[in-house]
Amino acid sequence: MPLILGTNSIKDTSFNVDRSLRFNSGSSDSITRTNGSTTNRRTFTVSFWLKKTSITTEQHPIFAGDLGGSHPYFDFRFDDTQIINWYGSNNGNEEFNLKTNRVFRDPNAWYHFVLAIDTTQGTDTNRIKLYVNGVQETSFSKSNYPSQNFDTPFNVSGYEVQWGAIRNNSPTLNGYLAEMVLIDGQQLDPTSFGEFDSDSGIWKPIDVSGLTFGNN
Repeated sequence: MPLILGTNSIKDTSFNVDRSLRFNSGSSDSITRTNGSTTNRRTFTVSFWLKKTSITTEQHPIFAGDLGGSHPYFDFRFDDTQIINWYGSNNGNEEFNLKTNRVFRDPNAWYHFVLAIDTTQGTDTNRIKLYVNGVQETSFSKSNYPSQNFDTPFNVSGYEVQWGAIRNNSPTLNGYLAEMVLIDGQQLDPTSFGEFDSDSGIWKPIDVSGLTFGNN
């Protein structure tokens, strides 16, 4: 099981995230939660803080979910080149895919990621949005967006939400995760989860306890 570590917390002068989870590929650490009910499949937001401990291997996945076999699948990972690969499929067919041009190779920094989904949006680029440290990522080597009103596999009854590993447990995440948040039914931007420090300009966490998390 992942270890809860106070010494690897995200800290600033006004709000502290006191604990993080350590994931180690050598022991196939992971967290899995199975949804109990079907809720909003078109609109939701995922937020989490991550610190890498490996910059040479594929990190697959950081965050994922599936119903098993070739059923709907959702995967957010670092490829072996350390770009972000955010992918969704249904029965083996690609439904969306974003691959960043930017690489993420800093093992000393905490990255904050926000995955904001609302497939009801009329503009395709608004249906899935990726934010890193408070700024929207817009430079992609591949950008395939979901169709309007696409029902993702997310928030389906029996759907397994997975952090750090998938069913076959290979490859897995090497790093730390903290303050992993799912907002069911809203597409939020990063200001719900963090803010820029007025003195240093560094993106930092804020208290998320007052957010409306929804049913899942």
